[in-house]
Amino acid sequence: MTFKPSSILATAVIPWDEKFIFDESRFTNQVARLASGLTRHVYIFGTAGEGYAVTDQQFQRIASCFARCAAANQVRPMIGVISLSLGTIIERIEFGRALGIKEFQLSLPCWGALNDTEVDRFFAETCGRFADCHFLHYNNSRSKRMLTAPEYLRLADRHPNLVAVKTGVSDPAILSELLKVRRLRFYFTEFGYAAARANGAECGLLISLSSANSEMGIKFATCATAEREAMLADIKNILASLHQIAGGRYHMDGGYDKLLWSVHDPDFPLRMLPPYSGPEPEDAAAFRRSLPAGWLPPA
Repeated sequence: MTFKPSSILATAVIPWDEKFIFDESRFTNQVARLASGLTRHVYIFGTAGEGYAVTDQQFQRIASCFARCAAANQVRPMIGVISLSLGTIIERIEFGRALGIKEFQLSLPCWGALNDTEVDRFFAETCGRFADCHFLHYNNSRSKRMLTAPEYLRLADRHPNLVAVKTGVSDPAILSELLKVRRLRFYFTEFGYAAARANGAECGLLISLSSANSEMGIKFATCATAEREAMLADIKNILASLHQIAGGRYHMDGGYDKLLWSVHDPDFPLRMLPPYSGPEPEDAAAFRRSLPAGWLPPA
């Protein structure tokens, strides 16, 4: 993975038609627009990309499409692998490798929190098994086990191809400890990113709320600390609007991220794979109206 302090890592969310069939053309358009307007570091199948919900057949079809459109748009592709089954995770990494993809995003199995021995075994069977690939760990509370700086130090020592971590944490004390693990590259969402950069740390932006406007997202990643702090007020308002519009009717990450992308593509399908609920078209319209001044992208 290439890396610099202002690098942006973005997700491509999955469009489903009325029969929950993958909409390849709309997905391909999304990846092309991300590459031309925001970043060439794009991944699929995190929690926002419904990686926890796809069948093997869906995984293979979408991953194959992603490999093709990544090559066509000079995107550096990353595939997320989320499953309760370590065997399925291994098989999906093998499938991605066969497509020529060498960067993968790992999430710990979440049926039960892994103990220390199980964590070590998980990384041995992924990073250790595929030494020619690079891995990013998604440190997320949904896995029931958040890894700490000492654990990352141990794992990075054992597995040089564990190269990065993404997380939504923003607590300054936790950020400070994580950033002591110099051999790993950290990607934080907007609030954690702002806090880390304010303290002079080098990290990447796991773009989320600021993806509503690509130009503003790039500005947030690259501007001076004082300007970034000023932008946080708008970003907090965007977050509040997302929650208010959802009103408890949907709660999965993908629902929010599809709303964010719908600002760029108003016809983008918002539905989520069952049983999870997603936004409705009127939610997208309401979200566009709620954006702070200067955040609505040009038509």
